[in-house]
Amino acid sequence: QVRLVESGGGSVQTGGSLELSCVASEYNYNNKCMGWFRQRPGKGREKVAHILILGNTTYPYYTDSVMGRFTISQDNAKNTMSLQMNILKPEDTAVYYCAADSGRGFCPKTFPYWGQGTQVTVSS
Repeated sequence: QVRLVESGGGSVQTGGSLELSCVASEYNYNNKCMGWFRQRPGKGREKVAHILILGNTTYPYYTDSVMGRFTISQDNAKNTMSLQMNILKPEDTAVYYCAADSGRGFCPKTFPYWGQGTQVTVSS
C-alpha cells in the first residue's frame, strides 16, 4: 500500500520561503507522476506542480501562478519529492497535498494516492 507523508508546512511572512517534502513508502518512482496540489480557503483543490519521472529524465510542470517561484524535485535515493517555495504571497496560503500516480507513464487528471496535507500560511 502506497503511503505519502508530507512535512515542512508552517507560517511565514510575505516574501519568505518554505520547503515541503513528501516521503513515499512502497513506491517505485520510475515511469510515475507525482504532484503537489493545494486547497485555499473556500476554494477547490488545484494542481500547483507535477513531475513526471521517465528513467533518468524528469518533466516538471507548474501552474502559472507559481511559475518562477516554486521548484519541484524528486530524490529517488531518499524516496522523497520536494516543493521549494520562494517569494511566498498571502494567496499561497492553503493546505498542500502530495499526490502520486500508479505508473502509467504520464500525468493524469486524477491521482490515486494522496497524503494527509500540510498547512502553509503566508501573512502580509
